[in-house]
Amino acid sequence: MAAPAFSMHPADYEIGPAIGYGSSAIVYLSTYLPTGRQVGIKMIDLDQFERNQIDELRKEIQIMSLSKHPNLLPVYGSFVNGSKLYIVMPFLQAGSCLDMMRTAHPEGFEETVIATILKQGLQGLEYLHRNGQIHRDVKAGNLLASDDGLVQLADFGVSSSLMDTGERKGMRKTFVGTPCWMAPEVMEQSGYDYKADIWSFGITALELATGHAPFAKFPPIKVLMLTLQNDPPTLDRDSTRHKYSKSFKDMIDTCLQKDPARRPTAEKLLQHPFFKLAKKKEYLVKTLLGDLAPLAQRAH
Repeated sequence: MAAPAFSMHPADYEIGPAIGYGSSAIVYLSTYLPTGRQVGIKMIDLDQFERNQIDELRKEIQIMSLSKHPNLLPVYGSFVNGSKLYIVMPFLQAGSCLDMMRTAHPEGFEETVIATILKQGLQGLEYLHRNGQIHRDVKAGNLLASDDGLVQLADFGVSSSLMDTGERKGMRKTFVGTPCWMAPEVMEQSGYDYKADIWSFGITALELATGHAPFAKFPPIKVLMLTLQNDPPTLDRDSTRHKYSKSFKDMIDTCLQKDPARRPTAEKLLQHPFFKLAKKKEYLVKTLLGDLAPLAQRAH
């Protein structure tokens, strides 16, 4: 299905309430006035960036615009208005998994819900990796759900292409992402590839099971020390509100290998027995989304 056409004129959009916050951007629920359709507009303050970073940002948006997969949040278009860059995206009514946990599930979701969410997110991630991209910020706050149960991986705002003029760049060395979800090799700035996303995916699985990422209560520098010095975090099946299977714990442990070479690819991980638990997207409508207040009405 072709993406709907949207104009790139600021006057065609009515900016509504803020529904999401990032380190350098705010997402607003907005209305596209020519049709009355609700969209999300991510507004980035370009004054925070150097010239070369803005060029990188434009490349990122182009990547997002070209990425076509049901489990990746599409970009309808982008334009500059004053010192602000507007990125027009669909508005996903249920918000992120982080929003849902904060509102109604502070101790995490039950296992079948997690499998259904993660399988969809992993399918989007596998597409990115197959096309030479690293996401670099996989977390519950970037897994968005629509009211029909479709889950989309969002905000490759820090993602970076491994492809450059057709050649694979291979290892990246720039330090981006959120410390709690960050792979050890990213912290060490020793070079990393798409396997860093697999670590973040494992941390996200723990986040969905417990309501928070491991080490979330610590400041960033302490998170770095704990991640580099300690054994990888694991699922303590005896101390969670919901009952979780050995298969779920094993899937997480498979992702959270300190040696990236021992982590599976996204394609291989999709074959893990844990994902046999995943249901069709309608399952999320019945079990998770039905009782949620509209995103704009929830406390932020």
